[in-house]
Amino acid sequence: MTDPGVLIVGASQAGAQLAASLRELGATCPITLVGAEEHLPYQRPPLSKSYLSGKAEAESLLLRSADYYADHGIGVVTGEWIDRVDLGASGGRAVSATGRTFDFDQLALTVGGTPRRLDVPGADLGNVFYLRDLSDAAALRASLDDARRVVVVGGGFVGLEVAAVANSLGKEVVVVEALERLMARAVAPVVSQFYLDAHEQRGVRVLLDTGVVGFPGSGTVSSVELSDGTSLPADVVLVGIGLVAHTALAEQLGLEVSSGGIVIDAHARTSLPGVVAAGDCTALRAENGLLRIESVANAIAQGRAAAATLVGVHDPLSVVPWFWSDQGDIKLQIAGLSSGYDDVVLRGEPESQQFSALYYRGDRLIAIDSINAPRDYMAVRKILEGGASVPRTVAADLDVQLKTLIPARR
Repeated sequence: MTDPGVLIVGASQAGAQLAASLRELGATCPITLVGAEEHLPYQRPPLSKSYLSGKAEAESLLLRSADYYADHGIGVVTGEWIDRVDLGASGGRAVSATGRTFDFDQLALTVGGTPRRLDVPGADLGNVFYLRDLSDAAALRASLDDARRVVVVGGGFVGLEVAAVANSLGKEVVVVEALERLMARAVAPVVSQFYLDAHEQRGVRVLLDTGVVGFPGSGTVSSVELSDGTSLPADVVLVGIGLVAHTALAEQLGLEVSSGGIVIDAHARTSLPGVVAAGDCTALRAENGLLRIESVANAIAQGRAAAATLVGVHDPLSVVPWFWSDQGDIKLQIAGLSSGYDDVVLRGEPESQQFSALYYRGDRLIAIDSINAPRDYMAVRKILEGGASVPRTVAADLDVQLKTLIPARR
């Protein structure tokens, strides 16, 4: 049992940020951060990149050291899965799967999610992997050592990052994507086509508009059966087809859950007073409806907003969403939200493997995808943060430096 204070359920990036922000804002109450994994909070993006390739080790992924939490009076409890929360007139009590109890005055849910499972025969065989946590990544990295043929199911960010790593390790790699193009939910067709060409040029085989119907094998996977009746030999399979947010606790508490996430406002407040949520488990209520944003930037921003709400500052989210994906030697940087765009202007040529796609809704710039073009990305990110735009007439003009269009600070 803990002393009442703030209980943060989920030792994620959002949870760690929330705890740190509480102290930065002057909170003196007890803070307890409870996570199901046996590790201190760590960075997840490197799991499919530098960690998987062996260029980084687990210790380097920690967000903060054990000394930081001790010095700031933040209790971190690992290896405990909270499966029940009871609310009272003031505060409440959380109970873990092992029966451990945590009393609290205020509650934050930063519970993240779990990889979406592929429900086909053989999905439970050995060497069929999903990638979400450090244990997943460690097991996948070990299996890649002895593998020759790798099949990646899902042509989204995680799948393509893993494909790039496996290819760099000399494996035979095939990516199987059920939709008609890569990263279809996140980028414009021109960017999808660029990535298809780039991966194939580097030796990765890509199958589009193709489903998976089974994983034959005895004990471990031996092949991947496809919807067109063919099959692919496989020593290792990585399934990366999306994330399912952990919403069970929210539903138990009667919180509003929609669009696959815990509904919050710009202050990270849920539908229940006194309960906040942040990170991958949330669905943000915005002008254009509910938004699911799974990124480090979003986790940090919502963690800060949630902390502000808990201390009574009520500082709303104001940052422009940003994201990155390293796929071998190709770096994609995204700023803004491209959903609802009606036009895309290219700055540079895809064939150069250094260009940007600027997204417009009407005459307004709303987002950018930069491929190996960090100056474009940083300039447009600052332009969007300043509430400004880039005229279409100059967006494609490489003689115009975008940084000259950054609005002056007020």
